[in-house]
Amino acid sequence: MKYDAQEIAARQTDLTARWHQTPPTAAGDGFFRLLEENHLRNFSLWHEEDIARRDDLGFEAVYKSKRNIDRFNQERNNFAEEMDKAIVAALTPAETGCPRNSETPGMMIDRLSILALKEFHMHEETVRAGASAEHREKCGEKLARIRRQRSDLTTCLADLLADVAAGRRTFSAYFQFKMYNDPALNPQLYRNAPPSRPA
Repeated sequence: MKYDAQEIAARQTDLTARWHQTPPTAAGDGFFRLLEENHLRNFSLWHEEDIARRDDLGFEAVYKSKRNIDRFNQERNNFAEEMDKAIVAALTPAETGCPRNSETPGMMIDRLSILALKEFHMHEETVRAGASAEHREKCGEKLARIRRQRSDLTTCLADLLADVAAGRRTFSAYFQFKMYNDPALNPQLYRNAPPSRPA
C-alpha cells in the first residue's frame, strides 16, 4: 500500500470524534488495523489518566487505573512497532548510504495519535459551557498551536516516507521494550518473585 500521512492523520481525527460518541473499536484492515489499534490504546490511555488523577474514587480505583495505564502503554508501544515492521517490509529502508532519521514512522504516527486527542479535548475546552471567556481564549491559543504542531508533524512524516521510498533517507526500527512491565527486567518484580524450580 502507499502510506499517505494525510490519510493517517485524517483517520485519527475521525476515530477520535467517533469514539467519543460510540464504543471505540478498531475495525480497519491491514496497516490501518495496526493504526487503529495504536490509536485505540492512546484513546484508552488518555481517559484512564484522567480517572487516575481523581481524588474521590479511593485507593482501589487509582490502583486499577495505574495497572490499566501500564497495559495500555505497553500495547500502544507494541502497535507502533508493528506499524514499523509493516513499513519496513513495504519500503525496505536502506541499511547505509543515506542519512538516518532518529525517529521511526511508527513513533511519529503514535505522536500524531496523541496530538489528535489533544486537539479534540482542547477544542472541547474552547466551547465548554460555564468556562470563562478568558479560559476559552487561552485554550483557543493552545488549540492553534496543537493544530500547527500536528500539521508540521504530518508533513514531516510524509517527507520521511517519501524519502525512504526513494532511498534518500532511512531509519532503524530497534523494536524495543518497556522494562517496567517485564518481570525478568524490573527489579521490584524479580526480587520478590519465588525462586524458580529446576526443571
